[in-house]
Amino acid sequence: MYYSERFDQLGSDSNIITGAYGDVNGDNIRDYVYLTGTRTPNSGYIQNITLVIRDGRTGIKQKARLQSDSGYSPTVTLQDFTGDKIKDIMVGIASGGSGGIMFYYIFSDVNNRLFQMFDYEEYNGRYNYEVKYEDHYKVTVKNREREVSFIIDISNRGREYLDEIYTPQGILKQPIEGWVDPLGGLYPVDFDGNGIYELLGYQGISGRYHADSLGYVQSVLKWNGKKFYLTEQYVAVFGGESG
Repeated sequence: MYYSERFDQLGSDSNIITGAYGDVNGDNIRDYVYLTGTRTPNSGYIQNITLVIRDGRTGIKQKARLQSDSGYSPTVTLQDFTGDKIKDIMVGIASGGSGGIMFYYIFSDVNNRLFQMFDYEEYNGRYNYEVKYEDHYKVTVKNREREVSFIIDISNRGREYLDEIYTPQGILKQPIEGWVDPLGGLYPVDFDGNGIYELLGYQGISGRYHADSLGYVQSVLKWNGKKFYLTEQYVAVFGGESG
């Protein structure tokens, strides 16, 4: 998970990467929430990324050492995901890999008690997918955990692409399976306009190889008092040229 501790005003802030102001502990006084890390010379790569919360009233700091604490372009965002009118803390880190994979964590710090609400590894492990090419220019994407399937029409992918996979009659020449990437994007969105934010997640769908992109799995997550749960899921595909 992560390691957290409290320390006083003497801690060094010399390696601050990014930060945001907002009341995260519920005392109606703005706190300073920021990320520190060690920059790699001549590179955007940052190591030892640590979440730090400075209490706006006392100046006392808390810090959380993240499980995945290295990457690129770390961000910290403050939004209310629970409906208690207190800001929660969302951390995002780009892995830098070719798959565009992201690391995400969400914390609550109500009454200065740091609690992890979301871990990208737990989410990626919970929802598994099956991607299979079918006869007649179709690809099925199945959410195994929910037993829900989506069908992608790939008939507009071009003759050369299709001829490698199908016979002239539209029958698969051999079985082909693709995959769904781990989270590549997770965004706070207030879909209801009520001040309580949901999460919109994006995961790429690949066919025969990673650059063979078929679209995205889009997932909407809401907080139910104990965890973020999946409320809606869609598959978004790329448009083709009109007739």
